Amino acid sequence: MRNIILLGLTSLLTDISSEMVYPLLPFFLVSSLGASPAILGLIEGVAESLASLLKVVSGYISDRAGRRKPLTILGYAGSALGKLLLYLAGSWVVVFAARIVDRFGKGIRTAPRDALIAESSSSGGRGRAFGLHRAMDSAGAAIGVLLAFMLISAAPNDFRRVFLWSLIPAVLGVILLFFVRETRLQDHRTATIQRFRWRVLPAKLRAFLIISLLFSLGNSSNAFLLLRARALHVDPAQILLLYLVYNISYALFSYPAGRVSDVLGRKMVLVAGYILFAVVYFGFAFFVDPERTWITWALFILYGIYSAFTDGVEKALVSDLAPVEMRGTAIGLHATLVGIGLLPASLIAGQLWTQIGPEAALGLGGLTGFVAAIALALLL
Repeated sequence: MRNIILLGLTSLLTDISSEMVYPLLPFFLVSSLGASPAILGLIEGVAESLASLLKVVSGYISDRAGRRKPLTILGYAGSALGKLLLYLAGSWVVVFAARIVDRFGKGIRTAPRDALIAESSSSGGRGRAFGLHRAMDSAGAAIGVLLAFMLISAAPNDFRRVFLWSLIPAVLGVILLFFVRETRLQDHRTATIQRFRWRVLPAKLRAFLIISLLFSLGNSSNAFLLLRARALHVDPAQILLLYLVYNISYALFSYPAGRVSDVLGRKMVLVAGYILFAVVYFGFAFFVDPERTWITWALFILYGIYSAFTDGVEKALVSDLAPVEMRGTAIGLHATLVGIGLLPASLIAGQLWTQIGPEAALGLGGLTGFVAAIALALLL
């Protein structure tokens, strides 16, 4: 439990830092540095793709080395360095470098950290462990958005001051990691991990990874939900508050969802989560109304519950299904496949939104959620 609490506190502090920065980054690039929306898309696309590809690599390396902690520390330190570069940025090129360093850190740390969580908990308590971690992570995100809202309200357009303050929780999070105890046993390094092959993974794990990729193809960027809310005449300040409500909902339900998955099984919780995702996307596609803004608020709350039902529980399920000597690789592969799916999902949604309308883009996401729920119920 010591490791889980320390890793949760690190994620809480790091997410405070990241969410102080992330919602303001587009405005900083466009209004302060004169970058175009195309430049913003390039920066975010390259940075997120890099993070996705690195997750399976870092998981594999941690399995081979038999150690998780060094890569975890390196990854969180990279994110802290990225915030410093943002504060110093005088052009979009430096912001590009800052996001690359930040996402490099996220890609490096994710799989080893999650493997540490899995190996610091029993199989019967793994859902609670990941649920607690996601709850603390999401609580940090909510606190970060709130702090950004307060700082930018007090000094509009003073983005650098927010970036500077964001360094404090980022550095504190890295310091906490030095008190985490390495749990990986050298005896777990076997010949199997010397050369990774898809077919050596258990059949149930391969089925779940394929379903996860299918689901991610309909799970476009959260920016589309925020854009839909903005199109319904929700002002920019309320957009930040909607994002805050989503993170609060995510934080409140993550631990209970993980605990329920320990008792009733991962599949039941995940199927419910995928169905809830479909309901939310169909709601945003067909039922939101400028005259009934309460529907938009309710959908963001439900979206937070969906995230709580799926994020930590998926990681717990992968940890359950993966051979112990390949756990880091499997966790990283799952994260990479989900990340790879997000790029075409967002491109497809963007084209449908432009060519047909938001109903088509968000409706496709809802349909994909239902298909993934049915596939999970039948195949796993």
